[in-house]
Amino acid sequence: MANAKDDHRPLAGVRLIDCAVGPMAAIARHFAELGADVIRVEPQEGAVDRHAGSTCQGVSLDFVAANLGKRAAVMDRLDALLADADILIAPRDALDVQGLRLRHPALVILCVSDFGDTGRFRDWIGSDALFHALSGELSRSGIPGRTPLLPPGQLAMACAVVQAAFVTLVAYWEALRTGEGDHLDFSVLDGAAQALDPGYGIGGSAAGGVLASKLPRGRPDVRFMYPILACKDGFVRLCVLAPRQWQGMFEWMGRPEEFADPSFNKMQVRFQSKTLLPAMAQLFVNKTRSEAVREGQRHGVPAAAVLTLEEALESEQLVARKFLRTVDLGGGLSAPFPDGVLELDGERMGIAGPAPALPASDIAWWPRAEPLRPDHCGDHPFAGLRVLDFGVIVVGAETGRLLGDQGADVIKIESSAFPDGSRQSRSTGPISPTFATGHRNRRSLGLDLRHPRGKELLYKLIRDTDVVLSNFKGGTLQGLGLDYETLKAINPGVIVVDSSAFGPTGPWSRHMGYGPLVRASSGLTDQWRYPGEPDSFSDALTVYPDHVAGRIGAIGVIALLIRRLKTRKGGQVSVSQSEVMLSHMAARIAATALTHAGHAISNAGEPQSSVYACAGDDEWCVVTIRDAADEEAIARVTGGQTLGEWMERLDPRDAMETLQAAGVPAAAMLRVSELPTFDYYVERGFFRKSIHPRISEPLTMEASPVRSERLPAPPDRPAPVFAEHSFEVLKERLGLGQDELEELLAAGAIEEFATLQTA
Repeated sequence: MANAKDDHRPLAGVRLIDCAVGPMAAIARHFAELGADVIRVEPQEGAVDRHAGSTCQGVSLDFVAANLGKRAAVMDRLDALLADADILIAPRDALDVQGLRLRHPALVILCVSDFGDTGRFRDWIGSDALFHALSGELSRSGIPGRTPLLPPGQLAMACAVVQAAFVTLVAYWEALRTGEGDHLDFSVLDGAAQALDPGYGIGGSAAGGVLASKLPRGRPDVRFMYPILACKDGFVRLCVLAPRQWQGMFEWMGRPEEFADPSFNKMQVRFQSKTLLPAMAQLFVNKTRSEAVREGQRHGVPAAAVLTLEEALESEQLVARKFLRTVDLGGGLSAPFPDGVLELDGERMGIAGPAPALPASDIAWWPRAEPLRPDHCGDHPFAGLRVLDFGVIVVGAETGRLLGDQGADVIKIESSAFPDGSRQSRSTGPISPTFATGHRNRRSLGLDLRHPRGKELLYKLIRDTDVVLSNFKGGTLQGLGLDYETLKAINPGVIVVDSSAFGPTGPWSRHMGYGPLVRASSGLTDQWRYPGEPDSFSDALTVYPDHVAGRIGAIGVIALLIRRLKTRKGGQVSVSQSEVMLSHMAARIAATALTHAGHAISNAGEPQSSVYACAGDDEWCVVTIRDAADEEAIARVTGGQTLGEWMERLDPRDAMETLQAAGVPAAAMLRVSELPTFDYYVERGFFRKSIHPRISEPLTMEASPVRSERLPAPPDRPAPVFAEHSFEVLKERLGLGQDELEELLAAGAIEEFATLQTA
């Protein structure tokens, strides 16, 4: 068990009281893994979630997964513990928040509810399936003309958990800065809409800069973007996006004359070809999955085998990285669970101890030194923080945006020789709407790191930089001279983030990886299918785990900033996107292992969710039935008709309203284009309009990461065009004069937007 002596974990000394139950209890597990003293407060007989979900011999695997590393105290200890607590996580309405704010003004309080504490949706009931429906995710899942396909597992709530952990840590940093706590009104739907696959956020490079709100009605068939092709022993998925990847594919196919025209270097030309995919498919008919992946790597074509969850867990990569740790469940029972999602300075911040036994009455906080306070130099939590951002595509965009939204000065380092794939656009303008929404609140510096003077400028910038962000495959940072050891020698206080598909170590560490490949090789693509239809893969349009992995990286940054207050040393944050995804399947992983060992798993009482057709064109409503009371309420509402018969004559929003009024969880399937005008998002102030000087229409984007009493709204600095701020940044940060800048520009060490425009 982590304790006061376990001070190598960056949040050692942070005190957190956890009153959350069910899936949201996992919020505090992130803090426990980073070293916080987390005490779960429960009734003396134990909380209801101790027996919920998947169980084996009376042990709830869901409870264990959400509560590893915590201790438990009886509710009678709450007041005494609150006197010296830093953070409180609790269900909304469980406690007198305003009274607590008066008695403990430095306390950060996260109040969790399905739909938040505002508007007419306040008392509605949610479920993972409903959050998919109301966030716009469900409308993008499935095959055109078919029933929308609910994603597997509990992805919406798992992503909301990470969003909650992130905003709580931001608020705690702000409390350290100012001495004043906060009350965060956290809606699970808000968290899912922000961290799973936000419809108005940064999109993958295959989207070509087109917003999800502009997608045609129905579930567009985009499987050609990340094709899954049959092999001798299953399926393999490819990502052929950049021109260099197409050239590798062309060579791999034997340079067929039909596809030799240079126009095939353009992604849209390849996507529109009727014969290219069938020709590519012929390449794999007589290959095994492993042969296809090896050959793809050799040709520079990102490829991944479509694995089952069991195959993924037994892969050489996860075994080499020791991703799973066996947990003693008591009574001679044990099972493997994911061992954390962050590595700091090469050490896994994993399971900090067992799930707590029944609450005790004699628990007290571990001893600690008084927390140190960061400088208070602006209105936003990270005002004054200097960030160099080498991140690309979605994960890179998201981590930098999260810090920039909280006031950090984020400088995106770019090169025209290796452009960010998210700058690809089907339009001819200098910037696409998806890039603009995902890259707000940062500046752009064009720098050629292959040029000696370009590298020299970078190292000078590093001297007073706080954070360096990247998300390349393993070995890339070293090749660029940006590995942590090199940068630490220049600036001992620098924090370096490397986020990659499979992590910085292991046999797959240097594999090229995109979100679709991560999903394939981690067992999720195999689950995201219609039952009994082996080739009905339906995850092509989603962007997961990119957004949530970006938040994990940001959590690592904040944790090391807190540690740096004590040590004055920086550190290295490493994120494996595949491990982030697999961590969301923790209870299932344990259940699978126990089943293979001959143990019986019970899922009695698990809610059942279904999608029902409603009146209109491609209109649907999701209903979750939890128990007999829900069934009785449905019978009263439908007057004896089956739920399907009753639904098919109703508008989905009318069906949703009627069922929620009867206490039954229900939600209409919303399309991304419908979100900004849906009453819930309007009442929450979830979106805001932003004007970009180079885009004709106003942009819709996320307003704030959480409703807060104290955190200010993010700034509204427009996303940069390529190299827009090169002269500005180098003048400001390094004191370079105009003549020297012109000389560097002429030498090719730097690039600058105005010059590029007139060239």
